[in-house]
Amino acid sequence: MTKIKAENIKKTFKIRTNGNSRNNGNSSNELLALGGVNLAINKGEFISIVGPSGCGKSTFLDLVGGLSKPNEGNIYIDGKPVEGPGLDRGIVFQQYALFPWRTALENVEFGLESQNIPKNERRGTAQKYLTLVGLNSFEDRYPYELSGGMKQRVAIARALAFDPDILLMDEPFGALDAQTREILQRELLHIWEETHKTILFITHSIDEAVFLSDKVAIMTARPGVIKKMEDIPIARNDRFEDDIRSSQDFVKSRYKLWELLKEEVVRAQQISGNAVSNFSKWETAK
Repeated sequence: MTKIKAENIKKTFKIRTNGNSRNNGNSSNELLALGGVNLAINKGEFISIVGPSGCGKSTFLDLVGGLSKPNEGNIYIDGKPVEGPGLDRGIVFQQYALFPWRTALENVEFGLESQNIPKNERRGTAQKYLTLVGLNSFEDRYPYELSGGMKQRVAIARALAFDPDILLMDEPFGALDAQTREILQRELLHIWEETHKTILFITHSIDEAVFLSDKVAIMTARPGVIKKMEDIPIARNDRFEDDIRSSQDFVKSRYKLWELLKEEVVRAQQISGNAVSNFSKWETAK
């Protein structure tokens, strides 16, 4: 059953010229971030998107989350068009975005308060999800008393607390050290197994994508489109083995994804180089 479907998604941003925002319809003053993304995600799947910097990965996730709207195309959740944010989608960003004046428990409760859930009920729910992410002993700590990994666990618990069908994750482990990152990757797999959420995960790391995902979508350099979707032939239970990253299936999957990605990385660098070159010429012309 298709849970998320994107059809020909295009997204354009206005760019600034000479410090002024232009809105005269001139294409030279617009940036085409997404060039026609088509993607279908089935219920309960864990799908990662990997692509070069600036290809529109995070832009696409924002569109699925209803935080912005495409210029062309449509995104559907359970067959219904996305018209804005909704409680069927929980979002976890790279930045923790916790309220510093609230404890870990109170941060997780925040989304439940907007639903007018009674205090005792929402407190029990928040405690449940803090326990799920391994923070049941830290419910009364404030964000400044938590490590980066702990803060991200609170953010994940907050996104799960109102029980969304879909979890959207935008490089949630990107700012963490390597050891904490691997621990949270395993925690996320446990959560996925327990909750059966549909997960759309944005990452720059091929290793992370292979370890976590059912399938990995490779995105092209800007304007981003889905170049190819690759199945990851590793059983879910096998991913918890200590030597899984050195297994034949893991190494083959990583190599295949890199072969698809590397030419897009080179192309993205060329695009970026041209942009820098053009800016330098413009500065000189001034």
